[in-house]
Amino acid sequence: MAKKPVLEQWNATCSADLYGVNNWGSGYFGVSDSGDAVITPFAERGPAVSIPEVIKGLKERGMDLPVLLRIENILDSQISVLHDCFNHAMRDLEYQGEFRGVYPIKVNQQEQVVERITEYGEPHHHGLEVGSKPELIAALSYLHDREACIVCNGYKDREFVDLALYANKMGYNCILVLEMPSELALILERSRALGIRPRMGIRIKLAARAGGHWTESGGDLSIFGLSTAEVVDVVDELRKHDMLDCMHLLHFHLGSQIPNIRDIRNALREACRVYAGLVDEGAAMGYLDLGGGLAVDYDGSHTNFLSSRNYTLGEYCADVVETVMSILDERDIAHPHIITESGRATVAYYSVLLFEILDASRLEDRAIPIDLPEDCPEPTENLLEVYRSISLKNLQECYNDAIFYRDEIRQMFRMGTCSLRERSVAESLFWAIIKEIAARVDEVKRPTKELAGIQDSLASIYYANMSIFQSLPDSWAIDHLFPVMPVHRMDEQPTEKVVLADITCDCDGKLDRFIDERGVRRTLDVHDLRKGEPYYMGAFLVGAYQETLGDLHNLFGDTNVASIHINEDGSFDFVRELDGDSVADVLSYVEYDPKMVLERFRNVAERGIREGRITPQDRYAIMKAFEQGLRGSTYLNGLR
Repeated sequence: MAKKPVLEQWNATCSADLYGVNNWGSGYFGVSDSGDAVITPFAERGPAVSIPEVIKGLKERGMDLPVLLRIENILDSQISVLHDCFNHAMRDLEYQGEFRGVYPIKVNQQEQVVERITEYGEPHHHGLEVGSKPELIAALSYLHDREACIVCNGYKDREFVDLALYANKMGYNCILVLEMPSELALILERSRALGIRPRMGIRIKLAARAGGHWTESGGDLSIFGLSTAEVVDVVDELRKHDMLDCMHLLHFHLGSQIPNIRDIRNALREACRVYAGLVDEGAAMGYLDLGGGLAVDYDGSHTNFLSSRNYTLGEYCADVVETVMSILDERDIAHPHIITESGRATVAYYSVLLFEILDASRLEDRAIPIDLPEDCPEPTENLLEVYRSISLKNLQECYNDAIFYRDEIRQMFRMGTCSLRERSVAESLFWAIIKEIAARVDEVKRPTKELAGIQDSLASIYYANMSIFQSLPDSWAIDHLFPVMPVHRMDEQPTEKVVLADITCDCDGKLDRFIDERGVRRTLDVHDLRKGEPYYMGAFLVGAYQETLGDLHNLFGDTNVASIHINEDGSFDFVRELDGDSVADVLSYVEYDPKMVLERFRNVAERGIREGRITPQDRYAIMKAFEQGLRGSTYLNGLR
């Protein structure tokens, strides 16, 4: 099948449209006229920084791909935009409470992420949400703003509760949220023992549920939260101890990445009724925590698709504020401070995974035999006849016949009535037919499902120097979509349809689902590989959960990490660099002692000398290579 001619009018704008970068990039990413992917950290104003230039800077500093690139300006911007939108909505609607955002540490627990969030969030009193003792300890170490909230979710033991109570005594606004009824007795007991009155919240199970990957987070059967009957029991117990003034917060959580704003409104109405009921019971209240759920438009379609959202940030904030007011104003109840745990929307844009394509695998183009041997199998003759008869009017018929005769050949091979060479000829004919049909299918007005997907079956495989399981685990585990595209050569028309395979030894280590405004694409349009030239690609919007959830499949460890800060004049500074895991590092994670590994291999090499297999000089070279391997990256290098 001949390749489609490259259109002379193709330019970088065409590539921006093809990859949808202006739809999902939220103003932070684009394509320059020269064909480079660019970072526009000040949301479409100010400079545009070339990602290939950043890669060049990384390599000059001795850092190889894959690299997780963090753009600190974007994190700063996302926190500011979230607060600005809520504050704008509150001013317009004359809301009497304030907005208090908190970042859930579980979304990305890396130290430099939490450090920057507390730094950039301090002017806005942006706090932290924790769900474990380690996260609480991190929060107390890095959050210095006493007006910001620390929301303590998750299961709690005595140490957890004591830390939170001591934090309150030191001036932190640390709120212990009841996730289960039994926690109340522990909190009350530790409060009496330490002589510190707690600041408490309560998480409720709403009847309302939301669509999306995480729909099980809500509803009556969600694993966290109290039923309405249990809420009443808590109120009665607090009243008995004269501690209703310690109940300050109501919390609910619908789930992460909620694509439909209607689900958020419905849940919020129900929660506001509960909030009003708690005020009526005499609880102090003052905070309403919506949990997470603010979605990221990963595919740029602006719909209620799983990887999108059908609302803007401004619409989200306005709907939240208006819904709270509409319910509480009916009851003449003071407007609470609104808390959201918007972790995904805060950090997703902040990180880009940059990686290099190592190689490609394509279907071979083989010459079609004009004449077949007289004793060749009949299905092979039939395949040749199908190839010769292909026309626009009979594409479906030829497709069906090709499948049938190919399967006949394979059955004959299994039965031993067809040789290896005969099967080879037949399958070459089969793929020639498929390629010819694919070349003509665009001319069919209403192709069948089989014909519509035939081009995807011919996709090449591009091998990427990275691990899906380590760096993009959600794409493997839950079919989550991330924007993926080349980061250079986008002033050229892409001529290859590909799927991406990583370097793990696992068939699931691949990307074969890509974003598209009309659904999901099974292939990605990319450029051909040029001998001796690198081909760089990026997976975008990967800042949420991917680092935390990544695993060590085939012992591929963390990638290198680099953080940059972009200046107003377009220059950028590498403000932090972290080396990825070495082979020794990942071996130690799975309980190998690298020193013992080295010693054991040294003994093996010495035995090789005794057995006359190698010389002492050989052993020296072998041990040097082994030690270098232990110190080196788990990813491939030196291939180009």
